[in-house]
Amino acid sequence: MKLTLKIWRQKNPNQKGAFVRYPVDDVDPEMSILECLDVLNESLILKGDPPVAFEHDCREGICGMCGFMINGIAHGPERATTCCQLTMRHFKDGDEITLEPWRANAFPIIKDLVVNRRAFDHIIEAGGYVSVSTGQAPEANGLPVGKEIADESMDAAACIGCGACVAACPNASAALFTGAKITHLGVLPQGEPEKERRALAMVAQMNIEGFGNCTNIGECTGACPKEIPLEVIANMNRDYVCGTFLRREDLPTPVTPVVSA
Repeated sequence: MKLTLKIWRQKNPNQKGAFVRYPVDDVDPEMSILECLDVLNESLILKGDPPVAFEHDCREGICGMCGFMINGIAHGPERATTCCQLTMRHFKDGDEITLEPWRANAFPIIKDLVVNRRAFDHIIEAGGYVSVSTGQAPEANGLPVGKEIADESMDAAACIGCGACVAACPNASAALFTGAKITHLGVLPQGEPEKERRALAMVAQMNIEGFGNCTNIGECTGACPKEIPLEVIANMNRDYVCGTFLRREDLPTPVTPVVSA
């Protein structure tokens, strides 16, 4: 296959970026889009040009690091697929493929296709944990958990924090991500005692980070590679409303974002 990659190039956050076209020959249909970028970068390095910067780690659809827009769609045209799982056979010979980073104020561009997703870390730090001291590990059968509850928790815990939901949302909302992190802890017995305070703290942090408001458009779950359901947002809203009856001083202090120079 012969393809043309139209890639957003931006040297650093302080300089303007632009799209640059790169022809790529001899593309194996079984390559992933990341492997295709590897091939392109090898040719750029041999020419003495700077390679395209993009994030990756496991390349197995688990870590959530490899996200970017492909032809205007988060992670590309295939549902429930991360960039590292998207193979070139889904494109036609001679196609031009446009690659650009997530576009959201809360995800500032670092370089090329790489964005800073530290805002997600701050949301987790605000309350995405169970702080109750559990002591020694309890007997596995000592705290029964119903299958429906376990399934709901595991479905929410599948979120890999890639940021596709934010990039796909017209409002750049992080409601699906935050709702998933609240749900996967709050529905279990271990996380239930703190669920209201957790929701208040994490939603407050989400607002501090500059994410937009959720208007239930549903683009987030459509773009999510793990197909996190919209119900997690309803869970977040329920816990948040219940949490408003708690005293504010009982809540963890939200993390103040630190912007690197």
